[in-house]
Amino acid sequence: MKRINKLFFTIFLILSILTTPAYSEVKVGVILGFTGPIKSLTPAIAASAEIAFKEASDSGLLLDGEIIKVVRADSTCKDSSAAIAAAKEIISRGVKVLLGGVCSEVTETILSEVAVPNRIVMISPAATSASLTSLNDKGFFFRTTPSEARGAKILADITNDRRVKKVAITYTNNDYGKDLAEAYKTAVENHGLKVTIIASHEDDKDDYSSEVAALASAGGEAVVIIGYPDKGGRGIIQASLDSGAFDKFILSDRMINQSLLDQFSNQIKKSFGYVPGSSGKRAGFFDRVAKEGGIDISYPYTGESYDAAALIVLAIQAGGSADSISISKNIIDVANEPGVKIYPGEIKKGLDLLSKGKKINYEGATGISFNELGEAKGSFLELEIKNGKFRAKKQR
Repeated sequence: MKRINKLFFTIFLILSILTTPAYSEVKVGVILGFTGPIKSLTPAIAASAEIAFKEASDSGLLLDGEIIKVVRADSTCKDSSAAIAAAKEIISRGVKVLLGGVCSEVTETILSEVAVPNRIVMISPAATSASLTSLNDKGFFFRTTPSEARGAKILADITNDRRVKKVAITYTNNDYGKDLAEAYKTAVENHGLKVTIIASHEDDKDDYSSEVAALASAGGEAVVIIGYPDKGGRGIIQASLDSGAFDKFILSDRMINQSLLDQFSNQIKKSFGYVPGSSGKRAGFFDRVAKEGGIDISYPYTGESYDAAALIVLAIQAGGSADSISISKNIIDVANEPGVKIYPGEIKKGLDLLSKGKKINYEGATGISFNELGEAKGSFLELEIKNGKFRAKKQR
């Protein structure tokens, strides 16, 4: 009898183990430029997204206890073939949605060649190209940062308000650089300011003295640098300081990098720029979340990346499914009014409300609100340099 009881107990234990529900995973691809011209910016962008995914996993509320499994991939930010291969590889591993990219050209390539054909949602925290607005993405593309068309106008407004009357412009030789440079030129000229020259630069040179000589020859109170801090942008600054041509630099969003200040210190203290972002209550919430996660929010697109990740998990919860089509149908709904406002660090609260059939309005770190095309209306922060740091002067 004891043997029979022992046998029944063993069978019961085995069946209990086999039938106990295990936590399943939702695989999300984080495809960013881990190498290439913005590699120094990418770690903070990726980490910000992963904090939001961890919040959702730790809550135990995502689809009744599922967890997010992040699968990283390198878009390189410059090699379209490598970006396509990377995106295809992680999708083959079961990724349901892509967070990325950062650089607009490879973002557009991944979207057109991989995401849309495979009906995979792609949400970018940083791709700003205006051309993405008119792309036939079939409802699978979203971005939490506003387009460069608006960014150019903001930077021109800042330039005018700071009483700079004459500028030279140099831009990295790709779609991002050219489009932003042309839009900025138009915007500053509308303010009555003079553009002395607009010239491209390549990103893989050791010496930029000839480019700076051309800029200096044309003249200007400052040089506008639309580029990347790990490549040509840094080289333009170095050559300008070495030659004495310029010591005031007007910096595009992707040039905002603490490493520039660490290297050039007070030599560039007259400089200024902008990044997408916001101030106020939502920024305070994100500051706390970022500080706990060890993230330096002086890097651009950290808040936008956190928001992109949060919207993914909230859209999953709203639709009750990690299916990409379901996500695409629910992202705008969880981001926009009406509903209970949700701030950084409150993803668990948002998941709980959605599980109860309640409406939410995800404010996030950046006051996210989408238009009908899935693009953030967005706001910007004017930045200046004080005590060796980029400091926000005001929201625009």
